[in-house]
Amino acid sequence: MKPEVDYSLYLCTDRDLMTTETIEESVELAIKGGVTVVQLREKNCTSREFYEVAIAVKCITDAYEVPLIINDRIDIALAVKADGVHLGQKDIPVQAARDLLGQDKIVGATANTVESAVAAWKSGADYLGVGDVFGTTTKNDTKPVTVEELKEIRQRVQIPVVAIGGIKQSNVHLLKPAGIDGIAVISAIIGQKDVRGAAEAMLSSFREA
Repeated sequence: MKPEVDYSLYLCTDRDLMTTETIEESVELAIKGGVTVVQLREKNCTSREFYEVAIAVKCITDAYEVPLIINDRIDIALAVKADGVHLGQKDIPVQAARDLLGQDKIVGATANTVESAVAAWKSGADYLGVGDVFGTTTKNDTKPVTVEELKEIRQRVQIPVVAIGGIKQSNVHLLKPAGIDGIAVISAIIGQKDVRGAAEAMLSSFREA
């Protein structure tokens, strides 16, 4: 059965930015600080390494009952029995992923226009990651999305919308008019010396906004 998900504070991992020695430590501290969803992103490792890291991270997310989403790799998601997968616009279609994963898994999709958001929703996506809202250093092929566009996307689809892209404690309040369901954060949590404290502050700022 597909889990009920709170998308308020969605963590994306990036081993190049983390201040801890291991991804597992970073993820556990972030969850203790209030992270509600974890997406494991491993762009520069072998499939075997990705699998082994995913197994280790899943032990932590399972212990705290936090959903684990695998970025891009449906094979890894299936192999470790993750809660779902997140697909970029150049990955396989949402419907194809659904056919492989079944109805009980989460399929998230990236969108940066109203058209792509509606298309992903109608194809069966469970949630949308929408951005780049404030500029990001982790990707170089993103398209800026204004708060007004974010608001329109939120109004046009009937699934949760998570904003991503350069979100910090200092600018999260600017997203309030959009009425989104959550924020996706990378460096503003795992790139901080106090990972747990950073997560607590981000969640508090989002919920206040």
